[in-house]
Amino acid sequence: MPAIKPNVVFVLGGPGAGKGTQCANIVKTFGFVHLSAGDLLREERSKPGSEFGELIEKHIRDGTIVPVEITCSLIENAMTSNEKNNFLIDGFPRNQDNLDGWNRQMGDKVNVHFVLFLEAPEDICVTRCLQRGQAGSGRSDDNPESLKKRVVTYNNDTMPIISHFEKLNLVRKVDAAKGTDEVFDQVKEHFKGFTES
Repeated sequence: MPAIKPNVVFVLGGPGAGKGTQCANIVKTFGFVHLSAGDLLREERSKPGSEFGELIEKHIRDGTIVPVEITCSLIENAMTSNEKNNFLIDGFPRNQDNLDGWNRQMGDKVNVHFVLFLEAPEDICVTRCLQRGQAGSGRSDDNPESLKKRVVTYNNDTMPIISHFEKLNLVRKVDAAKGTDEVFDQVKEHFKGFTES
């Protein structure tokens, strides 16, 4: 890691809350680097000769969670190979194991500024995902069956993580049920300390 600790904002919210959309807006407006835990794992899996590729593939095939040490290593590598110092980490930490692993491996290497929590009612999120799937998102999990499981996992595993950060006064909540521009107007308020690019 560089001498100056990287700044991190975690971006959490249910499936279809608009994490990817809002991260793209933050990147464009504030010059952050967007790191998606899922994208990093998929990218590593498809890299020829990857140290972790086979293991990641096995976990994805078996429907199990990739060990947090691998996810943290991929995030850390992505940060150290980037010249910028402000990072959005999207869709992580998803559960207690993720949080514990992050604290062990990365806790003293970065400055976590806050958690951007995109909050939207379940029915709106599910509708967005289904529309995204019908529009050809290419995501195999944008279907009713997978969505039920994703929502249960989010409620059982990720909501307690948001509660943990709330106790530390690190959650910045945004009403993500509104339109994209209205949501981004709320998001911008939380990024005022970071200069616009």
